[in-house]
Amino acid sequence: MLIAIVIVAALFGMLFGFDQGVISGALPFIKQDFTVSAFMEGVITSAVPLGAVAGTLLAMVTTDRYGRKPMLILGALIFLVGSLISALAFNQYVLTLARLLIGVGIGASAMTAPMFLAEVAPARIRGTIVSAFQLMITIGIMVSYMSDAAFGGSGDWRWMIGVGVFPSIVALIGILLSPETPRWLTLNSNADKARDIIAKLQPESSPAEVDEIIAEIQESAKDEEATPAWSTFLKRGILPVTSFAMIVFVLQQLSGINAIIYYAPEIFKNAGFSGTTTDLLATVGIGVVNVALTVVAMYLVESMGRRKLLILGFIGTAASMALVTVATMMDVAATPYLAMIGIFTFIAFFAVSLGPLPWLYMAELFPLRLRPRGMALASIANWFFNFLVALTFPELLASIGIVGTFAIFTFFCVVGIVYAIAAAPETKGITLEEIEARTIGA
Repeated sequence: MLIAIVIVAALFGMLFGFDQGVISGALPFIKQDFTVSAFMEGVITSAVPLGAVAGTLLAMVTTDRYGRKPMLILGALIFLVGSLISALAFNQYVLTLARLLIGVGIGASAMTAPMFLAEVAPARIRGTIVSAFQLMITIGIMVSYMSDAAFGGSGDWRWMIGVGVFPSIVALIGILLSPETPRWLTLNSNADKARDIIAKLQPESSPAEVDEIIAEIQESAKDEEATPAWSTFLKRGILPVTSFAMIVFVLQQLSGINAIIYYAPEIFKNAGFSGTTTDLLATVGIGVVNVALTVVAMYLVESMGRRKLLILGFIGTAASMALVTVATMMDVAATPYLAMIGIFTFIAFFAVSLGPLPWLYMAELFPLRLRPRGMALASIANWFFNFLVALTFPELLASIGIVGTFAIFTFFCVVGIVYAIAAAPETKGITLEEIEARTIGA
């Protein structure tokens, strides 16, 4: 049952990843059909992260009241409708509005799914389970690149985007058949049902151990406000958690990952590669590396731990971005290949560290009653900077070129090294209730 639920919840990561990646291959053909300016190209691309801010706010005000499961059902429905409208859009403005709608669904589910996974997972494998969300993001990106490559020859961007309808139907059916999280049920006076679900999720646990889990959840929520004030996030012990969860997402975005995901063909063109098919096949390679190294991350996050892995990730991405920057400055025959090595290495380090860890930290660090609002703050930081990168990248590329643009990303990766060393906590193997006790007691 645990495996089935993890697969279903992680599927929402696939929806997220698919839409992130598919626009990179579809944009060249959309620009041909609709005569899109550089600014409008940024608007179409950044509409999803902008809509995701609204989706995050929606999830924040509903997940505690109505539960994690209903929010995921709504997210799947919104993504399904948005994907259909995108594939049928008759001008760039309808396409932009449809992508805003998709963003709402992605924002709501991207905040709720890691929370759902963290709340159903046993402590000893929670890192691996929550990282499954990031794995499915990378699988979604890879599938989108394959869709782009499959329809790239005909230039049919509508089918490229329309493929996203199918995983959204699977996710919708799967979450309809899944239970609510035991923690939410316990918090809402339904401990008996929560006890039954925990027993099914952790069949190796004795009745006494299940009762102990329920008692820990009840104890952690006993003295907290039903709807905590926003000022709670400024309290000693909570403020460092809040700032870390937000800043690590900001640095994740400013590393340049979504510039690569959204605009991979454009980047390869600027690096010296030619031909649409070559660009699309190169992006498929990015998708494969992304998936493979995210699988590795699911092991390392429990064996190496969160803190060391985050530091390693920023060191690797900084070195990789520096290689891309230097390679594109050289203007020699080997430039395209050095740039490709740098980009692939960047993807590898990102996938093994910067990709899954912010989602995992966000789901782990906040106390139970603060979790929806805390995760909303972190998610809004993520989506707002995702929006800024997606909106400004075409203009940056046109104004300061690929060298200057990637030099900026390199700088923020270096900042990430310093920040991770100074602030990253370790949460490996600790129950959510123990993490909460440490946070409140700090």
